Amino acid sequence: MLKLHYNLERVSMGLVVAIIGVASIGGIVEIAPLFTIDETVEIPSDMRPHTPLELAGREIYMREGCYACHSQMIRRLADERDRYGPYSLAAESAWDHPMLWGSKRTGPDLARLGGRYSDAWHVAHLIDPRAVVPTSIMPRYPWLANTPLDVSMLDRQLATLARLGVPYDDAMIAHAARDARAQARPDSADAAGVVARYGEGVAIRAFDGDPGRLTEMDALVAYLQSLGTLTRAAWAQFGEGDE
Repeated sequence: MLKLHYNLERVSMGLVVAIIGVASIGGIVEIAPLFTIDETVEIPSDMRPHTPLELAGREIYMREGCYACHSQMIRRLADERDRYGPYSLAAESAWDHPMLWGSKRTGPDLARLGGRYSDAWHVAHLIDPRAVVPTSIMPRYPWLANTPLDVSMLDRQLATLARLGVPYDDAMIAHAARDARAQARPDSADAAGVVARYGEGVAIRAFDGDPGRLTEMDALVAYLQSLGTLTRAAWAQFGEGDE
Protein backbone atom coordinates (compact mmCIF):
# COMPACT_ATOMS: atom_id res chain seq x y z
CA MET A 1 0.00 0.00 0.00
CA LEU A 2 2.82 2.40 0.88
CA LYS A 3 4.56 1.57 -2.39
CA LEU A 4 1.33 2.25 -4.33
CA HIS A 5 0.94 5.57 -2.56
CA TYR A 6 4.57 6.46 -3.24
CA ASN A 7 4.24 5.65 -6.92
CA LEU A 8 0.99 7.65 -7.13
CA GLU A 9 2.69 10.71 -5.66
CA ARG A 10 5.33 10.52 -8.39
CA VAL A 11 2.62 10.88 -11.08
CA SER A 12 1.03 14.29 -10.55
CA MET A 13 -1.96 13.74 -12.83
CA GLY A 14 -2.65 10.39 -11.21
CA LEU A 15 -2.59 12.03 -7.79
CA VAL A 16 -5.02 14.71 -8.99
CA VAL A 17 -7.41 12.08 -10.33
CA ALA A 18 -7.20 10.13 -7.07
CA ILE A 19 -7.94 13.26 -5.02
CA ILE A 20 -10.91 14.11 -7.20
CA GLY A 21 -12.20 10.55 -6.89
CA VAL A 22 -11.97 10.50 -3.11
CA ALA A 23 -13.53 13.97 -2.78
CA SER A 24 -16.34 12.94 -5.13
CA ILE A 25 -17.36 10.12 -2.84
CA GLY A 26 -18.05 12.57 -0.03
CA GLY A 27 -19.86 14.92 -2.41
CA ILE A 28 -22.10 12.18 -3.77
CA VAL A 29 -23.01 11.05 -0.25
CA GLU A 30 -24.11 14.61 0.59
CA ILE A 31 -25.84 15.44 -2.69
CA ALA A 32 -27.63 12.18 -3.50
CA PRO A 33 -30.32 12.52 -0.78
CA LEU A 34 -31.37 15.88 -2.28
CA PHE A 35 -32.77 14.09 -5.33
CA THR A 36 -35.36 12.36 -3.14
CA ILE A 37 -36.02 15.23 -0.73
CA ASP A 38 -39.62 15.63 -1.94
CA GLU A 39 -40.32 12.05 -0.88
CA THR A 40 -38.35 12.06 2.37
CA VAL A 41 -39.40 15.43 3.84
CA GLU A 42 -43.06 15.47 4.82
CA ILE A 43 -44.61 18.94 5.09
CA PRO A 44 -46.70 19.30 8.30
CA SER A 45 -50.41 19.76 7.67
CA ASP A 46 -50.51 22.96 9.75
CA MET A 47 -47.54 24.65 8.11
CA ARG A 48 -48.10 27.98 6.39
CA PRO A 49 -45.80 30.02 4.13
CA HIS A 50 -44.47 33.39 5.18
CA THR A 51 -46.78 36.33 4.62
CA PRO A 52 -45.57 39.03 2.20
CA LEU A 53 -44.59 41.28 5.13
CA GLU A 54 -42.64 38.49 6.81
CA LEU A 55 -41.02 37.62 3.50
CA ALA A 56 -39.96 41.24 3.07
CA GLY A 57 -38.49 41.11 6.57
CA ARG A 58 -36.59 37.96 5.64
CA GLU A 59 -35.03 39.81 2.70
CA ILE A 60 -33.96 42.61 5.06
CA TYR A 61 -32.56 40.01 7.47
CA MET A 62 -30.40 38.64 4.65
CA ARG A 63 -29.50 42.09 3.30
CA GLU A 64 -28.17 43.21 6.67
CA GLY A 65 -26.17 39.99 7.12
CA CYS A 66 -27.97 38.82 10.26
CA TYR A 67 -27.42 35.20 9.22
CA ALA A 68 -23.65 35.68 9.67
CA CYS A 69 -24.04 35.87 13.46
CA HIS A 70 -27.30 34.02 14.11
CA SER A 71 -28.08 30.45 13.14
CA GLN A 72 -31.60 29.11 12.62
CA MET A 73 -31.03 25.45 13.32
CA ILE A 74 -31.27 23.88 16.76
CA ARG A 75 -29.20 20.71 17.02
CA ARG A 76 -30.19 17.51 18.82
CA LEU A 77 -27.86 18.23 21.75
CA ALA A 78 -29.56 18.30 25.14
CA ASP A 79 -28.14 21.69 26.13
CA GLU A 80 -29.46 23.23 22.90
CA ARG A 81 -32.92 21.83 23.48
CA ASP A 82 -32.87 23.12 27.05
CA ARG A 83 -31.99 26.62 25.87
CA TYR A 84 -33.84 26.96 22.58
CA GLY A 85 -36.55 24.28 22.47
CA PRO A 86 -37.13 21.26 20.20
CA TYR A 87 -34.47 20.64 17.60
CA SER A 88 -35.18 21.89 14.09
CA LEU A 89 -36.98 19.65 11.61
CA ALA A 90 -36.05 19.57 7.93
CA ALA A 91 -39.69 20.23 7.03
CA GLU A 92 -39.59 23.61 8.79
CA SER A 93 -37.13 24.86 6.15
CA ALA A 94 -38.68 23.12 3.16
CA TRP A 95 -40.05 26.37 1.72
CA ASP A 96 -37.00 28.51 2.52
CA HIS A 97 -35.11 29.82 -0.52
CA PRO A 98 -32.35 30.04 0.51
CA MET A 99 -32.32 28.23 3.84
CA LEU A 100 -30.74 30.19 6.70
CA TRP A 101 -29.60 27.38 8.97
CA GLY A 102 -26.20 28.97 9.52
CA SER A 103 -23.29 27.58 11.51
CA LYS A 104 -21.92 30.53 13.50
CA ARG A 105 -23.42 31.83 16.72
CA THR A 106 -21.95 35.16 17.66
CA GLY A 107 -25.53 35.75 18.82
CA PRO A 108 -28.09 33.14 19.92
CA ASP A 109 -29.96 30.78 17.62
CA LEU A 110 -33.22 32.31 16.36
CA ALA A 111 -35.09 29.23 15.14
CA ARG A 112 -37.72 29.51 17.92
CA LEU A 113 -37.55 33.26 18.52
CA GLY A 114 -41.16 34.05 17.60
CA GLY A 115 -43.23 35.16 20.59
CA ARG A 116 -40.35 35.12 23.10
CA TYR A 117 -40.11 38.92 23.23
CA SER A 118 -42.54 41.75 22.58
CA ASP A 119 -42.51 43.84 19.41
CA ALA A 120 -41.37 46.84 21.47
CA TRP A 121 -38.40 44.83 22.75
CA HIS A 122 -37.36 43.92 19.21
CA VAL A 123 -37.69 47.54 18.03
CA ALA A 124 -35.60 48.81 20.94
CA HIS A 125 -33.06 46.03 20.43
CA LEU A 126 -32.64 46.75 16.73
CA ILE A 127 -32.33 50.49 17.26
CA ASP A 128 -29.80 50.14 20.09
CA PRO A 129 -28.98 46.60 21.23
CA ARG A 130 -27.14 47.78 24.34
CA ALA A 131 -30.25 49.58 25.58
CA VAL A 132 -31.80 46.20 26.38
CA VAL A 133 -28.75 43.90 26.49
CA PRO A 134 -25.82 45.91 27.96
CA THR A 135 -23.19 43.32 26.97
CA SER A 136 -24.41 42.96 23.37
CA ILE A 137 -21.92 43.41 20.53
CA MET A 138 -24.66 43.50 17.89
CA PRO A 139 -24.59 46.48 15.47
CA ARG A 140 -27.30 49.13 15.61
CA TYR A 141 -29.98 49.35 12.90
CA PRO A 142 -31.80 52.63 13.68
CA TRP A 143 -32.53 53.46 10.03
CA LEU A 144 -34.98 50.58 9.76
CA ALA A 145 -37.51 52.53 11.81
CA ASN A 146 -37.44 55.46 9.37
CA THR A 147 -37.12 53.63 6.04
CA PRO A 148 -40.40 53.06 4.16
CA LEU A 149 -40.85 49.46 3.07
CA ASP A 150 -40.79 48.94 -0.70
CA VAL A 151 -43.61 46.51 -1.53
CA SER A 152 -43.54 46.95 -5.31
CA MET A 153 -41.75 43.65 -5.98
CA LEU A 154 -43.59 41.41 -3.54
CA ASP A 155 -46.05 39.99 -6.05
CA ARG A 156 -43.24 38.92 -8.36
CA GLN A 157 -41.29 37.50 -5.45
CA LEU A 158 -44.24 35.36 -4.37
CA ALA A 159 -44.78 34.25 -7.97
CA THR A 160 -41.14 33.15 -8.22
CA LEU A 161 -41.33 31.22 -4.96
CA ALA A 162 -44.57 29.60 -6.14
CA ARG A 163 -42.68 28.21 -9.14
CA LEU A 164 -40.18 26.72 -6.67
CA GLY A 165 -42.92 24.88 -4.82
CA VAL A 166 -43.97 27.31 -2.08
CA PRO A 167 -47.80 27.15 -1.91
CA TYR A 168 -48.61 30.74 -2.85
CA ASP A 169 -51.82 30.77 -4.88
CA ASP A 170 -53.01 33.39 -7.36
CA ALA A 171 -54.91 35.34 -4.71
CA MET A 172 -51.86 35.53 -2.44
CA ILE A 173 -49.73 36.78 -5.32
CA ALA A 174 -52.29 39.33 -6.50
CA HIS A 175 -52.78 40.74 -2.98
CA ALA A 176 -49.12 40.64 -1.92
CA ALA A 177 -48.53 44.39 -1.57
CA ARG A 178 -51.96 44.98 -0.03
CA ASP A 179 -51.48 42.15 2.47
CA ALA A 180 -48.08 43.50 3.49
CA ARG A 181 -49.61 46.87 4.35
CA ALA A 182 -52.65 45.33 6.03
CA GLN A 183 -50.65 43.05 8.33
CA ALA A 184 -49.09 46.11 9.97
CA ARG A 185 -52.47 47.92 10.24
CA PRO A 186 -54.84 45.88 12.43
CA ASP A 187 -57.72 48.34 11.84
CA SER A 188 -57.40 48.12 8.07
CA ALA A 189 -60.31 46.77 6.06
CA ASP A 190 -57.84 44.44 4.33
CA ALA A 191 -56.64 42.81 7.56
CA ALA A 192 -59.35 40.14 7.33
CA GLY A 193 -57.99 39.16 3.92
CA VAL A 194 -54.58 38.43 5.42
CA VAL A 195 -56.19 36.06 7.94
CA ALA A 196 -58.28 34.42 5.24
CA ARG A 197 -55.24 33.74 3.07
CA TYR A 198 -52.66 32.82 5.74
CA GLY A 199 -54.66 31.55 8.69
CA GLU A 200 -55.72 32.60 12.16
CA GLY A 201 -52.20 32.25 13.55
CA VAL A 202 -50.85 35.22 11.61
CA ALA A 203 -49.92 38.21 13.78
CA ILE A 204 -51.62 41.40 12.59
CA ARG A 205 -50.44 44.51 14.43
CA ALA A 206 -48.28 47.61 14.11
CA PHE A 207 -44.95 45.90 14.69
CA ASP A 208 -42.98 49.15 14.89
CA GLY A 209 -45.63 50.75 17.10
CA ASP A 210 -47.00 53.12 14.43
CA PRO A 211 -49.92 51.81 12.32
CA GLY A 212 -49.84 54.97 10.22
CA ARG A 213 -46.72 53.93 8.33
CA LEU A 214 -45.12 50.80 6.90
CA THR A 215 -41.39 50.59 7.55
CA GLU A 216 -38.57 48.12 7.18
CA MET A 217 -38.73 47.80 10.96
CA ASP A 218 -42.30 46.48 10.63
CA ALA A 219 -41.14 43.86 8.16
CA LEU A 220 -38.08 42.68 10.08
CA VAL A 221 -39.92 42.44 13.41
CA ALA A 222 -42.80 40.58 11.70
CA TYR A 223 -40.27 38.10 10.32
CA LEU A 224 -38.51 37.63 13.67
CA GLN A 225 -41.86 37.05 15.37
CA SER A 226 -42.72 34.39 12.80
CA LEU A 227 -39.63 32.27 13.43
CA GLY A 228 -40.64 28.91 14.86
CA THR A 229 -44.37 29.66 14.58
CA LEU A 230 -45.13 28.54 11.03
CA THR A 231 -45.90 25.01 12.26
CA ARG A 232 -46.33 23.26 15.62
CA ALA A 233 -44.81 20.04 14.32
CA ALA A 234 -41.61 20.24 16.38
CA TRP A 235 -43.48 21.03 19.60
CA ALA A 236 -46.01 18.27 18.93
CA GLN A 237 -43.21 15.77 18.41
CA PHE A 238 -41.84 16.40 21.91
CA GLY A 239 -45.05 17.42 23.68
CA GLU A 240 -46.31 20.82 24.77
CA GLY A 241 -44.41 20.54 28.02
CA ASP A 242 -41.16 21.25 26.18
CA GLU A 243 -42.27 24.74 25.21
